[in-house]
Amino acid sequence: MTTESLSGNLSDSTFGKIVAHFGMTEKLAEDGGPFMTLTSHAPMAQGKVGHVRVFEGGPLDKLVTCSIVVPQIHLDSHMIYGFMPKDSAIPHFTLDSVKAGEHFAFHLDMTPRLDMGAHIDYMNEVFFPLTEKYDAAEAVEGLSPAHISPRQRAIMSPWMLVHRATPEAFVALTPHVDGYLQYWLDLIENGVKSPVSADELVSRDAANRAAIFDPEIDPVWNQVGGLIGAEDGTKLRAILKGEL
Repeated sequence: MTTESLSGNLSDSTFGKIVAHFGMTEKLAEDGGPFMTLTSHAPMAQGKVGHVRVFEGGPLDKLVTCSIVVPQIHLDSHMIYGFMPKDSAIPHFTLDSVKAGEHFAFHLDMTPRLDMGAHIDYMNEVFFPLTEKYDAAEAVEGLSPAHISPRQRAIMSPWMLVHRATPEAFVALTPHVDGYLQYWLDLIENGVKSPVSADELVSRDAANRAAIFDPEIDPVWNQVGGLIGAEDGTKLRAILKGEL
């Protein structure tokens, strides 16, 4: 089994389906390349190590993909975030697909737009139907717990899938990723009614995204900044937080 490109293939396939489904257009840099080109500032690797691509169109606010590949440290990391408009109650979609050393890891979720403990009807409508898909994915043989803190779990959804995986388990995840993606596409098509105002959704989204991409809560952003430099690390997080 060839394993070197599994993480990239899963990411490329997933964001390609989103782009095709909505007929999205890539927002390019002035030189006609990806929105951001990521360059290593670390001594163990020099030159280009990745890119950030941004797509717009359809009902999404934007689709952001970030790939960082550093063979010197055996890292092949790919992230997708499909952001809905800031005043929408429809969750954002996210997939992290990673090979680090000999280990594969992934993170699949739909980011809630409301605090579900205070909005049970929203939870029952939007997330509870995911339970069967969540249980099926959790049962894949070859998965093990990922290292993630309670604070990180608190700002995502209880239906989040986050694991390390054997190569065989990682391959077996594809239909489960497709299942979550199709469910998200169906939510977009059918719509989700919000029990709160547009202003409340915008405010809550800004606060939640600030927490998700906060280096104090998720230390990976310190590692990313150390690799690509503080300036580009800050710019990348600003894109993800909806500030750019």
